[in-house]
Amino acid sequence: MLDPATTALLRAVLDEVCASVSRTETGARTHVASKILEAASRGETSADHLKQVGRQALSQAPTMWR
Repeated sequence: MLDPATTALLRAVLDEVCASVSRTETGARTHVASKILEAASRGETSADHLKQVGRQALSQAPTMWR
């Protein structure tokens, strides 16, 4: 289980990475969130690294808006 500070960081990273993605694009947002969460589960808590993971996931996300 993640502590509240880490949870807040992950949410902020997700929101920043997906700022240009509609909230209705649940497939893309879910894909990005899962990759960010995987990285955090491995102990990665650097905001910059999590953003990099998120951006890479977004570029590979299943989406209709590309």
